Amino acid sequence: MRWCSQCVLPDTRPNLVIGEDGVCNACKSHGTKREIDWAARERQFRDVADRARTTNSGHDCVIPVSGGKDSTWQVVKCLEYGLTPLCVTWRPPGRTAIGQRNLDNLIRLGVDHIDYAISPKTEAAFTLRAFEKFGSTAVPMHTAIFSIPLTIAHRFGIPLVIWGENSAFEYGSADEAHTGFKLDAEWLKHYGVTHGTTAEDWLDEGFTRKQLASYFGPSAADMGEDEIRAVFLGYYFEWDAEETRKVAAEHGFEADTGGARTGYWDFADIDDDFISIHHWMKWYKFGFTRLFDNLSIDIRNGRISRDDAIAIIQKIGEDRPDSDIDKLATFLGIDRSRFLEIAETFRNTEVWQRRPDGAWAMPNFLIEDWTWT
Repeated sequence: MRWCSQCVLPDTRPNLVIGEDGVCNACKSHGTKREIDWAARERQFRDVADRARTTNSGHDCVIPVSGGKDSTWQVVKCLEYGLTPLCVTWRPPGRTAIGQRNLDNLIRLGVDHIDYAISPKTEAAFTLRAFEKFGSTAVPMHTAIFSIPLTIAHRFGIPLVIWGENSAFEYGSADEAHTGFKLDAEWLKHYGVTHGTTAEDWLDEGFTRKQLASYFGPSAADMGEDEIRAVFLGYYFEWDAEETRKVAAEHGFEADTGGARTGYWDFADIDDDFISIHHWMKWYKFGFTRLFDNLSIDIRNGRISRDDAIAIIQKIGEDRPDSDIDKLATFLGIDRSRFLEIAETFRNTEVWQRRPDGAWAMPNFLIEDWTWT
């Protein structure tokens, strides 16, 4: 493993590349933000918003929302530009009480809203199969998040879908062609966190097309005929988690008073009990956790030093979400031991090695005196 000399991410992170200078492409991409003409980008968004308003007499845009700080910021920003959004939520089976309160608050900002729930039987079976096959509990989640809003836009004749951040830009992309403004099938394949699969691919895994109907989005031809544009708000406005949190808090969003549920921030990943497990599986596969992601963003934005970030990682440790694991195992209809058995099959032996005492350890880990258990 190689670790970025500026942040705390390793080269095992998908789509992250560390150059000969020791700096990762995510840090370099962040550095390019200073060179962007944000005033020109803002004018481009005005044009996008104007076009949406003139091509539809009802809702101007669809905004995929969870109720989190990012989607609250998206709604605030779109309302500022005079758009009339239809907000759409894939309803997570593990929605938290604070997640529901923040979603209710977002709706009270003055938007129409669809809370789209998929059959829990289908969702549990799909999630378990994806976990067994890819070691990911979030394939159904991401498939739904990206498909449902496009389907709603297609069926309601809404010309614009507005997502928030472009993760390919914010977290590092090996292909700069994907760091622009447009979300399309090629972007979803590489950065949609579905292991490159679509709903069609899961028909060979024991599911019928009717069972997975909600996971099928409109075709590229449908999108073209409807002239639907799917864009990232983070292309037009400088994206920073702390800034979106601040704006969201000013409009009623609440952070988790109990502290961070996963990672370092108490204002992110708080709306769903199961998202923590998706992030925790990075530990097995890639040798880092959500904590490393959060701290790396804070480093790039000058809020913390790399040395202080390393000290925080050492203090918090692996941060296994035991309570959430129990909840998800119950939802999937398996016991905890079976869940951990499946997780173990995805331990990456190119990253991990067995020590003589039987403990798994990572050679070349970021912290030399880490306690391996």
